[in-house]
Amino acid sequence: MALAPSLHVFRHRAYLHFWLMRVSIAAARQMEAITIGYQVYDLARRPAETGGLGWSIEESAFLLGLVGLAQFVPVLLLSLVGGQAADRLNRKMILIVSNTVRVLLSFGLLASVFLPASNALPIIFGVAILLGCVNAFTPAAANSLFPRLVPRKELPNAIAWNSLGFQTAVIVGPAIGGLIYGFFGAATVYTVAIILASFAILAIATAKTPPHEKVLNVRGWSMVFEGLGYIQRNKIVLGAISLDLVVVFFGGAKALLPVFARDILHVGQEGLGILAASPAIGAATVAFILATRPLTRHTGPWMMWAVCIYGVATLVFGLSPYFFLSMAALIVTGAADEISVYVRASLIQLATPDEMKGRVSSVSFIFISASNELGEFESGVAARLLGPVGAVVFGGCAAIATALIWTRLFPDLARADRFEKIEEQAVSEKPPASV
Repeated sequence: MALAPSLHVFRHRAYLHFWLMRVSIAAARQMEAITIGYQVYDLARRPAETGGLGWSIEESAFLLGLVGLAQFVPVLLLSLVGGQAADRLNRKMILIVSNTVRVLLSFGLLASVFLPASNALPIIFGVAILLGCVNAFTPAAANSLFPRLVPRKELPNAIAWNSLGFQTAVIVGPAIGGLIYGFFGAATVYTVAIILASFAILAIATAKTPPHEKVLNVRGWSMVFEGLGYIQRNKIVLGAISLDLVVVFFGGAKALLPVFARDILHVGQEGLGILAASPAIGAATVAFILATRPLTRHTGPWMMWAVCIYGVATLVFGLSPYFFLSMAALIVTGAADEISVYVRASLIQLATPDEMKGRVSSVSFIFISASNELGEFESGVAARLLGPVGAVVFGGCAAIATALIWTRLFPDLARADRFEKIEEQAVSEKPPASV
């Protein structure tokens, strides 16, 4: 058995260009996200006489939640449009245009650094909304383009490298962003992000991708309703999607990391970067293990136990007064979440017949991807009502309770064993013909 995914896939130059684009954009996004969070929180907490708002910890944490909401609404409203665009328009061009817009928005963030809170915050929230619009178009285009850049038999290897590259960017991006912020300021972080995004545009623009093949007669809302209907009928798919949705909505602590870094653990921007990178360290480690030694048995129990461990680790983080204990707890949350994500993604793919995969994937993307931003809003509201520590503790308890409840609500998911059996069942159970 190979010790790592093969580098042989990078002989396909178009995929190499795509991978470089993906990693560069992921790193830029992570650097900007960590900087936006700390900048917004710091502006809210800073005394009014120094250009801030002079708000309390709870009020400032709620403002962080609003940043997540600002990005969530465009994703919710435009994701279906983005999926249709990826089928009808040139996917490479969508990536070029969307990343160009991202660069222009980064210049807006750069300008906000030199303004007082009363002027900077409207700019940041405006940029957050427009970034949500960009994020509604890029995933569908990217996920539809890269499978055409490698032979079908090498697709699993390409997927493994996509995951490892993304997780590495999620580790390095926040850590470097936090360090640069601490030593050189937010303006330098945004400048580096602009450089990375510009490199990503160059990488994909120079890739020799296959000619775009339009998908004709694609039905919009009827396609979505068919996907929703199939998810409702298939309890394994419904359980996997809804489990992740509820846990991410209630159990995420990412939006509150600036609060913990500044006012609870007192580690500043540098510590914030390390805290933000910690979950990705655990996730990347598990992603590497799963790429070389995939799960073969007891997949359902693995998922349920992973969610429980995620909840316990979230509790430890919320209650910890020590930086290194908090860091270790976040590493465990990332590792547990990666197991859950791996099993969920595999179950959805294998439990869904080929003729339904596109429709189910489009619905899954809306519920799961958008739940991250909506979960950030929930964290802000909970922090406003319960305080930041109370909000994180509540999220950890909610994750544990969800795993226990879902075990009873979706016994087929909780007892799922081999992926092969799930795939055989999906093949034998054809969905009803579309009307």
